[in-house]
Amino acid sequence: MTTATDISNRIMEAVMAQKLAPGSRLGEQQLAMLFDCSRTIVREALTRLSTRGIVTVSARRGWYVVEPSQDEAREAFEARRVIELGLLHQLKARAVDPGALRQLKNHLAREKAALAGSDVGMRTYLLGDFHVCLAECLGNALLADTLRDYTARTTLIAMLYQSSHDAAQSCADHVRIVEALEAGDIDRAETLMAEHIGTVQAALRLQAQTDPLAELRDALAPVAKTPPQAPKKRPTARKAMASTAATSSTPSPSDDGSAYLGALL
Repeated sequence: MTTATDISNRIMEAVMAQKLAPGSRLGEQQLAMLFDCSRTIVREALTRLSTRGIVTVSARRGWYVVEPSQDEAREAFEARRVIELGLLHQLKARAVDPGALRQLKNHLAREKAALAGSDVGMRTYLLGDFHVCLAECLGNALLADTLRDYTARTTLIAMLYQSSHDAAQSCADHVRIVEALEAGDIDRAETLMAEHIGTVQAALRLQAQTDPLAELRDALAPVAKTPPQAPKKRPTARKAMASTAATSSTPSPSDDGSAYLGALL
């Protein structure tokens, strides 16, 4: 029997794989039919995701995937930076477990295989899930759940603000972080993680808007009703001479009375 946890997990996976875009509507009836369960179970799953900041509900639109604002995008990356650097910093007091390193290397192998394949959704999911896997391998399940939510949000942010970050670069960053952990160089691992998160954030097309009405003002700016006229070309010397010759050969109004009368009629 399908549970609310099953449904919420599937929706989270779809978000992290970029299969559900920001603003996607999630109809209760359609989800109930898809998962062969009651709308009560679907509503419970969506309510859980709402408390985690992944979906929201509106009286008119119903349930839909959140569309983070630019301020929320910056806050999400800042939260990830604090959590993940703190997670690595605590390793200075203890050695990294060999079993954790094996799990991380297995995850990296799956990332590389996904990069070589054509399943974009799996590739995107694994790249985001690396950070969750890192928290799990270091033995902090609570932070792993928190990072899963923040990673899902930053995935939505990347779709919404057209991230130009290269997937291969992300995988290479992950490889260097694990290599630093294996070498016991925690300071380098922290530095690499900070650079990695900063690079991903920098790839977003976020604009600092000091004017809250800037977007509306640009949209309602007056539209030019007449297209701009191209500048007139100056006649070449040959054309000017030809025009002068033609003018001199044409009788003036004073020479032809009929032409003068025609202009007055």
